[in-house]
Amino acid sequence: MAKKSKNKKTRTYKANTAAPAKAPGSTFSSTQEFSPDYTFVMNDLKRIGFLAAVFFVILVGISFVI
Repeated sequence: MAKKSKNKKTRTYKANTAAPAKAPGSTFSSTQEFSPDYTFVMNDLKRIGFLAAVFFVILVGISFVI
């Protein structure tokens, strides 16, 4: 039977020496304010609260029936 030989491949990594390119017109200004819009989060929280209250009322109602 023939011997199996394992070939080891070595990886060489090159350092990225190129400076990152700046997109035109995308300079950061310190006068800009971070103002995220969380209306969708508030809507989801309201819906979760409403469903929790409904399920709690259903559980209380079922406890009186049983």
